Amino acid sequence: MEDLAVSLSSVMVNVGDRLGLYEALASANKPLDSNELSRITGTSERCIREWLANQAAGGYVIYDKETKRYRFPQEHAMVLANENSPIYLLGGFQAASAYFKDVEKISTAFKTGKGLAWGEHDHDLFEGTERFFGPNYRANIISSWIPSLGNGKVEEKLRRGAIVADVGCGHGLSTIIMAKAYPNSKFVGFDNHGPSIDRARNLAQKEGLGEKRITFEIQSAKDYPLLAPDTKYDLITIYDALHDMDDPVGAAYHALKSLKENGTMMLVEPSANDNLEDNLNPLGRIMFAGSACACVLSSMANNGLALGAQAGQAKIAEVMEKAGFKKFQLTIQTQVNMVYEAKPVQD
Repeated sequence: MEDLAVSLSSVMVNVGDRLGLYEALASANKPLDSNELSRITGTSERCIREWLANQAAGGYVIYDKETKRYRFPQEHAMVLANENSPIYLLGGFQAASAYFKDVEKISTAFKTGKGLAWGEHDHDLFEGTERFFGPNYRANIISSWIPSLGNGKVEEKLRRGAIVADVGCGHGLSTIIMAKAYPNSKFVGFDNHGPSIDRARNLAQKEGLGEKRITFEIQSAKDYPLLAPDTKYDLITIYDALHDMDDPVGAAYHALKSLKENGTMMLVEPSANDNLEDNLNPLGRIMFAGSACACVLSSMANNGLALGAQAGQAKIAEVMEKAGFKKFQLTIQTQVNMVYEAKPVQD
């Protein structure tokens, strides 16, 4: 019953997201009733009355039976209304909605074993993924992940001026975050999904980042070029994408060939233990579901290795060793992410 309630209520969360209901509740700074919320948002009072009842049943809003109004706690707003919050989750709900729309495609892929390419999914997966990863990336890429590489030496290099490739960049959010933080460096984002690259270029333009600092190109993880014939990369990053690739060993090998001898590769992967039984928890449940719907199928679409989103450190280390990297280490592990550093040679 609880799972069914959560599944149905996720539709209500997406409705609240699309209509700006959570933002309106947060902006009011006071409890509201259905008439007030519907008036503020230009929606049907009767529909909003039912929506608020659902939200109260789930604990998202607090109902006061005396005033018949609903209070939206600030800590809930951090998750549901504040896009700048590191714990904002509405993007995840949007991404999940795409899987419901794609259930026929996913079921067919399960039956045939032929996979489902990333670009074949509903658009809400792409936009939802950007919104889901964005808060985490904004909170951690510059403040902790990059500083963890080479005892801070990689960050120093970026501040002075370096050449960086962001592979599997999607909508380019990670690339843009780095480019804004390190204006002396040159960044190029690569992805094999054309619409995502178009979105990345538009976002970079909106941020006022010119092509001298950042560019985006449609390329696969195994054939992206050097910035210039004899100019290899100082840093190559792959954020939450290696496990999706059909040939992660080939992608890592191409990165190895494209790095300077003293260059660095940074991998960010979902946090996972090596043993299945140690991942059987609420976060693992989310990850395995997303992996079954998208990550594994994306790799299988090209007869790939299908690592999945819960690959764990041992499997990632094996990939990097097969590719030829001589140094591979975990620099940061949180409940959500694992950050790895790989180098062509030992320090």
